[in-house]
Amino acid sequence: MSVRFRPGLRSRAAAAWLWLPALWWALPLPAHSQGAPFLEVSSAAAVLYDGPSERARKLFIVVRGTPLEVVSTLNQWVKVRDASGDVLWMQRGDLGEARHVVANTLASVRRTPQVNGELVVQVERGVLLERVEASAPAGWLRVRHRDGAAGFVNAADVWGR
Repeated sequence: MSVRFRPGLRSRAAAAWLWLPALWWALPLPAHSQGAPFLEVSSAAAVLYDGPSERARKLFIVVRGTPLEVVSTLNQWVKVRDASGDVLWMQRGDLGEARHVVANTLASVRRTPQVNGELVVQVERGVLLERVEASAPAGWLRVRHRDGAAGFVNAADVWGR
């Protein structure tokens, strides 16, 4: 059995047809549920499966901090949606409180929560940013890059909140 490491938000449209039939009973799903909670991978790495069973096919491995949207739960299994929109299953014990977001575009971290604020750093799509505090002006998140750069990012430029 081959498990592929998921290094980022690469599209796997070509391989989707191989595992989508196994999820036919879970469809249709909305493209994005506004009220769904987000959790993140709390273990060093976690396996994403095509069904709610250890006997299901192992599709990807995701790393600590990866935010995931909770779609539903079934006993110790959680159906999650990742930033690219893929819906997969994982074990509940590998999830914890969401403290990170992922850039869904070239995202600018600014010193102040203003579109024309001083640029601290730009991060590419797929880069994880830690949410530093919950209080920020509407439409902005206070974040920190793993290298220490901190500031505000436009909420529309990240996924996982």
